[in-house]
Amino acid sequence: MMDWTDRHCRYFHRLITRHARLYTEMVTTGALLHGDVARHLDFHAEEHPVALQLGGSEPADLAHGARLAERWGYDEVNLNCGCPSERVQRGAFGACLMNEAPLVARCVAAMREATRLPVTVKHRIGLGRSESYGFVRDFVGTVAEAGCSVFIVHARNAWLEGLSPKENREVPPLRYEVVRQLKQDFPALTLVVNGGVGDATQIAGHLATLDGVMVGRAAYHDPWSMAGWDARFFGDPAAQVLAPDRDAVEAAMVGHMLRQQAAGVPWSHVARHMLGLWNGTPGARRWRQVWSDHRLKGRDPREVGRLAREARLQGRAVAAAAEDSPTG
Repeated sequence: MMDWTDRHCRYFHRLITRHARLYTEMVTTGALLHGDVARHLDFHAEEHPVALQLGGSEPADLAHGARLAERWGYDEVNLNCGCPSERVQRGAFGACLMNEAPLVARCVAAMREATRLPVTVKHRIGLGRSESYGFVRDFVGTVAEAGCSVFIVHARNAWLEGLSPKENREVPPLRYEVVRQLKQDFPALTLVVNGGVGDATQIAGHLATLDGVMVGRAAYHDPWSMAGWDARFFGDPAAQVLAPDRDAVEAAMVGHMLRQQAAGVPWSHVARHMLGLWNGTPGARRWRQVWSDHRLKGRDPREVGRLAREARLQGRAVAAAAEDSPTG
């Protein structure tokens, strides 16, 4: 989710669900050693619980990142062993690390020694076209011996040659049964499934046999799908009463845009993350067009919000008229 789940995206998602754990985009250890640490690690207090996802393969560098995660106030630090991008492959981390289970174990041990935060690992179920269960079983077993007790498992292989990152999220077949088998073989571990999960019915199905579900792009593209999670999956008795409506969430995001604009951040950098807010409702396309119109970037976000709302209501009226038409 690099370039997607930045702090503005997470702020937006937290307006919809209070309890789902949010994850940062992957931050490389090099960026924390040599870059602008505050730019990579700053987040809003409203985002809790929030986890920092790190990319790297040097135990000492990852330990440094783990210490920073605790210092900045994160709730978890996660090591990415599943990203298949060429950039990550050149750096010999991400999904490549699945071939280096002893190294991952050393990385986890160094991170655990450096912080009191939970240290978790996200990974694939295999590399290339081999579907050997023993490969991922041994990976999990080796890393668990270093003290990792939470594994977030993308239920596809990573094909490091011949596929783009996007294709790696779609072409290798989903094999949820592998994650279920891992849970049977390692009942004391927390196994969280990821990959291809979209709606609440699918989430509930996985929770019948596994400990958790990570939802990525489906939640980004259809954020309102998260609106019922607090009541259904976290047992929050107040969630039904206090649940926000989309208008309130949009108004809160406009307020966030104004505060960010005052800090020098263009409001369009914030607005891009909420373009799916009205998905599936009449007038949503017209609403998105207004918020995406580059000609409006110099306007006050409150004015843009007013124009977007008017466009959405007009679209809704047109849709209603079409339904009432004898030929509709």
